[in-house]
Amino acid sequence: MEEKDEILMDDNMPSPDDVECDTSGLERQIVELNDKYLRAMAELENTRRRAAIDAESIARARAISIAENFLPLVDAINAAALQMPDDEGIKSLVRATESTLKKIGIKKIESIGQPLNPQIHNAIQVIESDAPAGTIVNELQPGYTFGDPSGASPAEASSVLRLAMVIVAK
Repeated sequence: MEEKDEILMDDNMPSPDDVECDTSGLERQIVELNDKYLRAMAELENTRRRAAIDAESIARARAISIAENFLPLVDAINAAALQMPDDEGIKSLVRATESTLKKIGIKKIESIGQPLNPQIHNAIQVIESDAPAGTIVNELQPGYTFGDPSGASPAEASSVLRLAMVIVAK
């Protein structure tokens, strides 16, 4: 029995106080590591979200740039329609253009009969008219917006591609 008592009382064996102290230290370390893990995961999610927003913003800027370069072609098609209103080929081209503009989110700014809004209209002339002062009476060049006018998110908000050039009643 002496041998067994000797084994139990060995100096190398940790005391119950030491084990308890060691356990609380490990528990603290687990809590710290868990906190670091959660923070790292949150930072990773934020980075992913920022990257997605940046990618969307870049894609939107490219689309706006392309759309702005496309507007002179739209103007030429509309001018051809005014010159040859009965030409079926031109009518078809106008319909295709309008359909394409709608699909990609480009919308014509309605101007005639509307009050002047400097954010979407460029008044280049003021004339005497029976219309109330500040009302648009003629449109020399249509304006266009791109995107969702409701602006569900900043990336989807409507942007003015080109101001409408208008004539306003005095």
